Amino acid sequence: MPLEALIFDVDGTLAETEEMHRRAFNESFAALGLGWTWDKEVYRKLLQVTGSRERLEHYIEAWKPPRADWALAHVSDIQADRAARYVAYVEAGAVLPRPGVCRLISEAHAQDVRLAIATTSLPVNVEALLRKMLGDDAPSWFTVIAAGDVVAEKKPAPDVYLYALKKLGCAPGEAVAFEDSENGVVAATAAGIATVATPSAYLFDDDLAKATSVLTDLGEPNRSYRWIGGWRFRSGYVDIAGLRDLLSGRAEKP
Repeated sequence: MPLEALIFDVDGTLAETEEMHRRAFNESFAALGLGWTWDKEVYRKLLQVTGSRERLEHYIEAWKPPRADWALAHVSDIQADRAARYVAYVEAGAVLPRPGVCRLISEAHAQDVRLAIATTSLPVNVEALLRKMLGDDAPSWFTVIAAGDVVAEKKPAPDVYLYALKKLGCAPGEAVAFEDSENGVVAATAAGIATVATPSAYLFDDDLAKATSVLTDLGEPNRSYRWIGGWRFRSGYVDIAGLRDLLSGRAEKP
């Protein structure tokens, strides 16, 4: 099958964003007088719930922290405050792209391979990150930005990937997805899309066995990825030529 599109998850995949999300949540909790703190272990557990709003609601309902009733009624306010704080972190340069991400996106754009986003992250978060990573025009490079609540059922349901494929006018076998989590890999593969998984710092224990290829990162010409499982890319980094090989079945098997 020809390679028509690359579809990217955002948080943990384009960049290691989750620590800044955690800090932004904690700052919002303090500013709103809630007195809550999510340490790294709590946040790692909460990341198994996809969607920041769903994650916050789950915490309130399951942990029952102080002022839970007030917080549940003001989830949208907490979310808005947290999003603004996260965007400020991004704009200040506190969130760095993962190896190979900017190179691969730029290569795809230059070769007219269509680009899409499939994420539960808020659109404002996505666009801020793309602009910081790739320049002010970067959001316009993406044919589809499927973000936030664009579909009712979030990952691990395949809905956001099916939505992206429909908007792209692309068959599942003509696209490659990029993910960092088990929920994301399950969603992409359930939609029939070959998936390259690069586990992120917070989700190091996730089971990524369903992915077509599992690598530490996308690699660079002067610094190869480390292979974890599935397909290998002969060049030592993920590029458009290697992705075409993957789809056509010519990629080197382990």
